This record gives sequence, C-alpha cells and structure tokens, in this order.
Amino acid sequence: MKKRLLLLISVLITTIIFGFIQEDEALKKILAQIEKYRSEYPQEKVHLHMDKPYYAIGDNIWFKAYVVNAERNELSVLSQILYVELINEKDSVKQSLKLPLLFGTASGDFALADSLKEGNYRIRAYTTWMRNFGEEYFFDKTFTIGNSISNNILTNVSYQFSKTGNSEKVIADINYTDMDGVPLANKEVTYSVNLDFRNITNGKGITNAKGDLQIAFTNTQPFILKSGKISTSIKIDDKTLVSKNFPVKSTSNQADVQFFPESGDLVAGIRSRVGFKAVGADGLGMKVTGYIADRANAKVIDFESEHAGMGHFRLQPLTNETYTAHIKFEDGSERTFPLPRVAPKGYVLTVNNMDPDNLHVNISTSVGIQPDSKFTLVAQTNGVVHFVAKNKLDAQSFSSKIPKSRFPTGILQLTLFSPGNQPVAERLVFINHSDFMKIEVGTAKSSYEKREKVKLMLDVKDSKGLPASGSFSIAVIDETKVPFNESAETTIISNLLLSSDLKGFIEQPNHYFTDINEAKIRHLDILLMTQGWRRFEWKNILSNSYPNLVYQPETNMEISGRVKALNGKPVVGGRVTLLSSAGDVFLLDTLTDVNGDFRFPNLVFSDSTKFIVQARNERDRKNVEIELNRIPAQLVTKNKNEAQVEINVNRSILPYLQNSKNQYDDWRLHGIVGRSILLDEVKIVEKKPVLKHSSNLNGAGHADAIIKSEDLRNCSFLTQCIQGRVAGIIVNNGIVYSTRSMNTSFRGPVPMQIIIDGMYVEPEFISSVNPNDVESIEVLKSGGNTAIYGMRGGGGVLVINTKRAEGNKDYRTYAPGVISYNPKGFYKAREFYSPNYEDPKINAKVADLRTTVYWNPNVISDNDGKSSVEFFNADGAGNYKVIVEGINLKGSPGRQVYRYSVR
Repeated sequence: MKKRLLLLISVLITTIIFGFIQEDEALKKILAQIEKYRSEYPQEKVHLHMDKPYYAIGDNIWFKAYVVNAERNELSVLSQILYVELINEKDSVKQSLKLPLLFGTASGDFALADSLKEGNYRIRAYTTWMRNFGEEYFFDKTFTIGNSISNNILTNVSYQFSKTGNSEKVIADINYTDMDGVPLANKEVTYSVNLDFRNITNGKGITNAKGDLQIAFTNTQPFILKSGKISTSIKIDDKTLVSKNFPVKSTSNQADVQFFPESGDLVAGIRSRVGFKAVGADGLGMKVTGYIADRANAKVIDFESEHAGMGHFRLQPLTNETYTAHIKFEDGSERTFPLPRVAPKGYVLTVNNMDPDNLHVNISTSVGIQPDSKFTLVAQTNGVVHFVAKNKLDAQSFSSKIPKSRFPTGILQLTLFSPGNQPVAERLVFINHSDFMKIEVGTAKSSYEKREKVKLMLDVKDSKGLPASGSFSIAVIDETKVPFNESAETTIISNLLLSSDLKGFIEQPNHYFTDINEAKIRHLDILLMTQGWRRFEWKNILSNSYPNLVYQPETNMEISGRVKALNGKPVVGGRVTLLSSAGDVFLLDTLTDVNGDFRFPNLVFSDSTKFIVQARNERDRKNVEIELNRIPAQLVTKNKNEAQVEINVNRSILPYLQNSKNQYDDWRLHGIVGRSILLDEVKIVEKKPVLKHSSNLNGAGHADAIIKSEDLRNCSFLTQCIQGRVAGIIVNNGIVYSTRSMNTSFRGPVPMQIIIDGMYVEPEFISSVNPNDVESIEVLKSGGNTAIYGMRGGGGVLVINTKRAEGNKDYRTYAPGVISYNPKGFYKAREFYSPNYEDPKINAKVADLRTTVYWNPNVISDNDGKSSVEFFNADGAGNYKVIVEGINLKGSPGRQVYRYSVR
C-alpha cells in the first residue's frame, strides 16, 4: 500500500510539473506534423526465425517470417507479400522467394544446392512498401555455409598488417591440411587478390612442410578499397585443383574510437556524460582503457570500456578548452583521439534510466534565461507521441522524473525543443517492461532415448498472465552438434525492438535481453548513446519534407499495363487476353480504359507459371504495342553486417560439418542418395556454350540442325529463312512441316510444333516473329530428339530462342499484340521431413544424424494458450535445444529456450 501511495504521489507531481499544453499553436503544429508523418508513412518490420545459425551445402534453410506494424508491433500490416533472398559474398542474389503473408506470417525454405560455394551468405527479407525507406529497414542476417560433402581440405588464415605512407601492406599466412590434420606439403597454389572487386595481384607459391603459404599484397588506395577476398587454388595432384577463398575484412588493423556527448553536444560549463565506442578494423568492438587530457595535457578523468568496446565517462568542459582522449589498446599500442569541440552555449538533456519505474530527466542550459521562456519535451516511440510537456525555465537546470508506465516497451526518443520551438537536444533510451508473451515449454520427462517419441507442450500467457493465442515457430536442434552463442543470436525480441530501429551493425544483439541485470541495462543504455539514431530528421518534419513514395503496398498479385497503337496513342476499349503457357491454368480477358490501361487483379499463381498476353484494338486488329507495369528488382548494397563475416568458414563449424558428412556417407551407403549427385572438386575448363538461353528439353544444341542469328540477317520473314535451309523441312502457306510427317495422319500433314522460349504457340504464329529478335532455331526431326515432347512432337519441333537483353528481364515481345511474361509467383514451402519410428517401413539401419531434429513454422496456441507437437528424436546423444519464437495478434513477441537430454 505504501509503495502504491508513493507511486501515486510521484505521478501527481510529474503531472503538475509536466502538464500537457494545448494552447501553444507552434507546439500543436509540431505534433500535427508528427501525426501526419506517422499516418502517411506507417512502418513495417520483418523478422525471420531460422532453424539454425549456420548450414552446410546440401542442407535446407527453414525459416518463419513475422511482418509487423512498427507503430504498434501488431500483425496488421499494409503488405500481403514478402520477398526473401539468399545473397552470396559478391552481393549477388542466388535464390529469391515470393511468399504470401497470412496475418503477417509466412514460412519458407532454401535448398542449398551443391553448386553453391562455401562461404558467408546473407538472408534478406522485405516488403515492397519498405523499399520506400531504404535497406536499413530490411531484415538482413549474415551466416556461414560450409562444405560437408566434397570438402577434403581444411584451411586457416591469419593476417599481419603494416603501413608505409598511405599504402597498407597485408601478409596472409594460410595453412592447408587434410581433414585429419595432415599438412598438405609442397603443393602448388595459384592465387589472386581482389579488393572491392578490383584485382590487386596474382601469383603462385608452394606450401612448405607444414602446409603453410604466405601471400603478401599492398593496398595503394586505402581510401577507396576497403575489403575483398583472396582466391586460391591448390593443386592436390595432376587432375585435382581445390579452390579456397578467404575474406579480407580490412587491409589495416587501425582501430577507430568515436565519442558521443549525451543528447548531442559538449556545452561549456555543463557537466554531462560522454559515450564512446572503440571498433577494430574487423568491425568488432575492442576493449580499451584511457584518460582525457586538456590542452595543457593535464589528466582530467580516466575511463575504460564495459561491453563490445563501449563505455562512458562524465566531463564538465570549460569554455575555449579542447580535450584529447589517450587510448591504450589490448595489444599495448596507444593512440590519441580528439573529443568533439566544446560549444560555448546550448542545451544538454541527461536521462538516467536505471530506475525500474521512472525516467530521471535533467535539462541544463547555458543560454540566457528570458522571462516566461518555456522549453518543450516530446517523447515518442515509432512516431507515436506518448508524452508532451512544456515548462518555464526559471534556472540553468531543471530535474524531474517521468513514469515509465506512460511508454510502451521499445526505444523511446526524447527530444528537447527550445523556447523558439527548435529541436536542440535528443536522447534515445530503452523502455523494458518485460511485457512479452510468457511461453512455458515442457516435456513429460527431462531425459529420453534415441528415436523415442517426444511430446512438446506449450502454455502461452500474455504479460498480464492471461492465456494468449499466437503464431509460433519451433526448432529442435541437437546442441551437441550445433553449439552457438545465445547472446549473439538475432531473436524476435532483439530484432523487432532493437536492431530494426538502430543503424548499422549491432554486436551480440541478444546480449541485452538474456539474463538481464543492472550491468546489461547499463550496456544497452550506452549502446543507445553511441549508436542510437532517429527514424526521421526533425528538419524534414518541420519543413514538411517527406519521403517520396515510389512503391505502394502489395495487397495482391496482379498483371497490369497499357496498350498503345503503333503511333503511340492509347488504345481505348481494346481487348486484352491473359493465358498461361506453363504452370497454373489461366484464361482471362478484359478491356482497356480511356487511357489504354488494363489490369488483372487478385491473381494467385505459383513460381513456375508463364503467361502470354495478347492485345487487340477496338477493331480486333493486332497491330498494337503492350507495355507491362513491372517493379524493378531491389538492388543489393554492401553488407552492413560485414563484421560478422567468418574468415575461416569450414574450420569454424568443423564439428557440424563432420556430422553432416557422416550423415551423407551413410545415406550414400544405403542408396538413399546416388554417388553421381555431387562430383569431387576438380578443375573444369569452362567451354563457350553452344547456344544461349535454349529451351530445348534435350539440352542446348541437341538438335538435328541449328539455324543461328547470323543466318537470318537478310530475311524479311522467318519462314523465308527456314525454307530450303534445312533438309527435310518445307513451308506451305506460312506453316512449317517436316517431310517425315507428311503422310503420318489420315487428316493430312502434321505441322511442326513451334516453341518460343519454352512457350508452345500455334503453327501460324511463326509468321509474326521478327527474324531480328531470334538468337537461334533448333530443328528437331528425328524420333530421338522429338520423343521427349510426346504427342506434341509428332510432326517435329522448332525450338526458337530469342535474343535477351538484361538478365532480369522477365517478359519478351515477339510480334505486335503478343508478349510473353514470366513474373515471379508464390513459392510453396516444403514440409520438413520428420520420420515416424513407429512405422515398420522405416529403415532402422540408416543412421539419423540430423542436426535439426524438428521444425514446425505453423504452431498456433488456442484460446487457452495451449498447444502441443510430437516428433521423434534422432540418433544423436546429448542435449537437445528447443527454440520457440512467436507473436500474438496484439503484437507482443515471445521467445523461450528449453532443453532436454537424449541418452
């Protein structure tokens, strides 16, 4: 009762001091502009729960996506379509998925084909609406993929750095061994060094008796070239070359230390906190100690870092004084760094966030106090204003406290406005009510046998202890084979509430949400002092300068465009037909409007669907042009999480890869996979392809005859070039026939099947094809070449391959009024394989060494907060780790880790 009374008195005092002000027109205008921005530019956030932190070639990446409304963290979002991409070290998209969102959730998977190379990869997820605001809003996670099947060589690289003038010299010490640790001695190695995709040097070397090789290179343009890789090929024998790549994060070991005065500036005469962050050349925090000295080199204060190279100290700067930080690093080296200049006057906003119930706010100024002058404090989370206060500034400083109960969990942005209503100081703090979903995970017992059935039970409650219904994903992994650092994980809580609101790389994001104590609360506060940033600039808000909306939210798939006459005028009332040539079946038509526009809305089709769009004018003539509305592909920029890049990929996850290899070898022994699935790594000399973009089902160039583009240069019509050029083919009334099929049907000659870029078209369509658009024609006459086409190939086949422009062009115009279109459709997620060992058909002799024992992305708790799943353990003994992540409809996320043992 006493505690509640004190809290009530505190709230009353705060309300008296910080009352809401309604009569100030300037303030009302600011609040109206914030509300306008928030309503017109609602933000979306994406989180992906992946089943494991690293993978092997041949594995599958299983993931569950959660898309939330950033304003309220609710699953009510604008977009209904999510894009997920797998990106390699060259910042190139290797695989891309398009997923339909149902209540803000979707699940998917990537199959890691053996054509991938080991290395560091990224998985990126976003909606089209998010593209309006930049890639920093996307979900972007870096992880490693190792080679567990054909890899027979382990490598380890370390770097030495030196500097001469402006040039930076790097020495890479590389060690090669086999899987048993035996050095690969006296082996020839060829190498090349690339920095930011520019070749720096090439060379050859021989490994010594220990399998060591030293590669040296110099970066003469360190201000332009920052990072890259070393590509090596080691010659094992006369027939075998093995490639190994090594990331070069930096060409220098030069550390950087930055200083961040609390709320913005060092102001003369005002004592305030200064945060700092020491970062090594690899992008990771460094432990440092040091002291601050004034212009006379007199020591002012000592300091040291606390976590991930970050820390803080207090300083009361003097007028016209300059300060220097003397830093000592762990290796014993020392450097000096200047502190930001001291402003002669200004404002300092100091916030103490250690009290669990209140924010302690102190406002200080060196600006001359004017009669009746008032400052304003605005507090907001994700653009939603939760607190506004205005008070007279009767002294040089002012202190009070604000109940944290006013604010939701997450990053709170406090902005101080001067009497002239200009933003003069800002501070980010994290409010943590721990009001996440409480997920209790349990099993009937704590220890199980191998391959024993396990029933996993969930009991979910909201922050008030009431049963909660939500959507969850569950991963069960063999922790003996897949150990990882919980603090370094990207979780649904750390991502939605922290990482998605901060710019740049955050080291160990989950450190601030596991086993929370006073030290970690302080660490999080320092992180926001040093790395905190604001979602929007006040200058833009106050000047009504908002982002330009290029992309609208995608609520469904549609195909739209416009039809124009050959003179460029819109075709009004023209008929447009949409039909599918592969995949899902479609046959739709519509009419163009007064602007010549057409659209086919609310389409649902798979990724394998191909379309043909035909258009005619109002007089049913085909001499028209069709332009489709297409959203350009999202560019891939440099990896913001480059500090997470692993230099020694295979060695860093060696136990995991050895287990994966044992599993693969056992499968191959029992005939589950064939030996021909993956070749051992050998040197292959690439040959120029016979044909480009061939759609021949027999393979490019496997035809009875080939007509190439250079043979079509002087043709007005395609049939003109075919006639007489290939023996056994005749053209009659614009229809192409094979002499083999002239008498094979009682109905008369059977025309050759025309296939254009994989699409089957009518025989007469060949007359509409422009010869200048054709790259090649493959003529299939013999039974060996036409058999694969079945009945359609009875009269022979003409495979026409058209010329292609840029690689991402997904539609092609063959003739007036007709185009083909291959848009990206929805990907259907595969079902995770979970063996049933109660089934006698299961081969008990096959070893079950799976690392992901169970994955389920679609677990729903009922109205009582209950849910359960069943699965069987694998053959691995040790600790099994259960990771449950999810969110309810009210936007409250939850995560729980549970362990049980397997004997």
